[in-house]
Amino acid sequence: MNPNPKLSSFAPGTSALLINVPHAGTYIPADLRQDMTPVAQTVPDTDWHVHLLYQFALEMGAGLMAATHSRYVVDLNRDPGDAALYPGADNTELCPTRSFANEEIYLAGQAPDAARIAQRRQDYWAPYHQALAAELERIKARHGYAILLDAHSIRSRVPRFFAGQLPDLNLGTADGRSCDGALQAAVLDMLQAAAGFSAVCNGRFKGGYITRHYGRPDEGVQALQLEMAQSCYMDEAAPFAWEPQRAQALFGALRSLVRRLLEWRPGRSG
Repeated sequence: MNPNPKLSSFAPGTSALLINVPHAGTYIPADLRQDMTPVAQTVPDTDWHVHLLYQFALEMGAGLMAATHSRYVVDLNRDPGDAALYPGADNTELCPTRSFANEEIYLAGQAPDAARIAQRRQDYWAPYHQALAAELERIKARHGYAILLDAHSIRSRVPRFFAGQLPDLNLGTADGRSCDGALQAAVLDMLQAAAGFSAVCNGRFKGGYITRHYGRPDEGVQALQLEMAQSCYMDEAAPFAWEPQRAQALFGALRSLVRRLLEWRPGRSG
């Protein structure tokens, strides 16, 4: 395997806030792409445009890290041992084999075996997480604490994972374990007050591996996940076009979110 060494784009910030977009990538190395179905090669389960939605946060002092490789290469938001995020539910794997629409990702007989999965974990998953962990440590050393916002989006209707239509803004904090309760309350209040959007906390999406692993409030790292319905800012059908008018209202909500995270300090009640 000859992986692209540039596994992420990264712009460091000057504040305690790091925004991470682990499913922004669309790149699939040629040796992996040749084993995938034509549909899978269009990477339909990408968190389309999310890293662009948060570009404004750089001017506010936040850092921004985004994956370049598709989640079909390896899912950076899954446990390296492939433990299920939601036991008993339908889960995607560290190296997914079926799309969100329940379509085969690989041509017959080409799904990765244990050895190839281990190689991808070494080549793609581990270096990304080493960089993410190092940046959180750098932020914590400078500011005394770090806040990680794990940024995601998904189609508003995915019958494989949930019934009906997903709320617009889905905050996940591992049922309150990944961040301070005051921070969760402050962010949730802001999201629920965002005009024109519905918001829930720890509903269908409670935060993935990244939120659960790095969120250690007792050790100075606060982690939250925001899963957004893609209907808020884009056309959910291929070619997944950005919709400027829809996105405009969402920008206001995201600016308020980032401002709230930047204003928060440990020990405050809100």
